[in-house]
Amino acid sequence: MIFKNLEKKENTAQFQVESDAAEFEAAVNGAYLQNKKSIAIPGFRKGKAPRAVIEGMYGAEVFYQDAMDELAPKAFEFGLKESELRIVGAPSITDIDVTDEKTVCYTFAVSLYPEVKLGQYKELEVEKHHREVTDEDVARELEEARKRNARMVGVEGRAAQMGDTVNIDFDGYLDGVRFDGGKAEDYSLELGSHSFVPGFEEQVVGMNIGEEKDLDITFPEEYTPELAGKAVVFKVKLNDMSYTELPELDDEFAKDAGFDTLDAYKEDVRKNLQESFDEQDEAQFRSDAMTKACENMEVSIPDVMVDDKVEEIIRNYAANFGMSDRSISIDKLKEMMGLTDEVLNAGIRPGALLQVKSDLLIEAIVKAEDIQVSEEELNEYVEKVAKSVDGKPEEIREYFGEEFITSEKRKEKATALIFDTAVATEPKEEEKAE
Repeated sequence: MIFKNLEKKENTAQFQVESDAAEFEAAVNGAYLQNKKSIAIPGFRKGKAPRAVIEGMYGAEVFYQDAMDELAPKAFEFGLKESELRIVGAPSITDIDVTDEKTVCYTFAVSLYPEVKLGQYKELEVEKHHREVTDEDVARELEEARKRNARMVGVEGRAAQMGDTVNIDFDGYLDGVRFDGGKAEDYSLELGSHSFVPGFEEQVVGMNIGEEKDLDITFPEEYTPELAGKAVVFKVKLNDMSYTELPELDDEFAKDAGFDTLDAYKEDVRKNLQESFDEQDEAQFRSDAMTKACENMEVSIPDVMVDDKVEEIIRNYAANFGMSDRSISIDKLKEMMGLTDEVLNAGIRPGALLQVKSDLLIEAIVKAEDIQVSEEELNEYVEKVAKSVDGKPEEIREYFGEEFITSEKRKEKATALIFDTAVATEPKEEEKAE
C-alpha cells in the first residue's frame, strides 16, 4: 500500500491510501470465494460456478464492492500509522477510485484530536463564597426531623379538614354511566395535596366518618380527551380519617435523637449544616476554578468529541435504571428516556462540552508540567481506589493495568495543581447581598 496526499485543516484531515493491483486481486478473489456458494449459474451446481463464468454473466466488477469493503479497514489502518495522526471518532470514506490497472485509491476524512494552547491555570483568582448557618436553617432542619418522626392520629368527633388524611371509597359517573378509572375503595388521600382533580378534595372537607356524598366535578380542559371539560359526579363515602401529629420540639425529642438537651441537638444540627455548606462552597470554588482554567485555554473541539461525551452521559444515566444493553441505539435510548433535542441542548450538551474541555485541559497540563508519578504515589493511589470500592490493590492493578492507573494519577496531580494554587477572593458585594 502507498500513503499519499495528506492535507490538514484546523481540526480535520484528509489522506489517500492506494492499494496495489495484487492486493486488490486477492481481495476480489476472496469476495468470490465468500459469495460463490450462494450463486446459482445454469449448467453448474450451486456454488460451483467458476469465477470467470460468474464475471462473464454479471460483469467483471461483480465482486468489486465486497473487495473494496474488505480492503478499506486495512487501508485506513495503514494510512493512520503512516500519517501518525491522532484522531477522534470514526473516519469517513469520501472517494474510492479503481483504476484501469486495477489499483484502488481510498480517500479518508478524519477529525483530529484537538491541540490545546494553555492559558493561565495556576494561581487563578476565584471568588469563594462562605455561607453561614442561620437560625432559620437550623429551625428548618429540626422541622424536617419532626416530620420524619410524626405519627398518624385517628380523628373522632369532628368533620374532615384540610391536612387530614382520609380513607374513602369513590365511584365516578359521566351522564349516569360509570367511566373507566373512576372507581376505588379504601383509597388514602391527603386533603390539600392537590393530587385529585380540582374541586374533589375541597368537597370532601366537612364530611364525617360514615357519611356518603355526591361530588359535582368538572374536569379541566387539558385532561384526558374522553373526560376533558366534562361534568361528572363522584359518589364518595368517607370510611376513616386521621391527621399528622408532630412531636413537641423539646428536650424529650432531643433525647430520642441521642442528645441530652434540645440546645445540644440544635448545636449538632448547626455544626453538621455548616460542614455541609463548607463542602458545597469548596466544591463550587473548585468547579469555578476549573471553568476559569478552561476559559483561559484555546482549543477547537470537533463536534464528534462532544457527541461521544453526550452519548456516554446518557448511557451511564440509563445504566442506573437497568438499561445497559449497548445494542440499543442512542436514538432509541433518547426516545425511551424522553430526551428531546431541547433538553439535550439546554442541559446535557453544555455539561458534556465542559467535561471534554476539562479532560483536554488536564491532559495538556500533564504534558506541559511533565508530571510524573513515583512508585510510592502509585501505591497510595491504588490503595485509595481499592478502599473506595471495597476491593484489593492487586485486583485494581490487574483489572485496570499499570498504564491506565499511572495516567489517572497524573491527571489527579494536574487537577490538584489548579485547585491548590487557586487564590480565593471575596465575592462581589452584590453577590454577598444575595
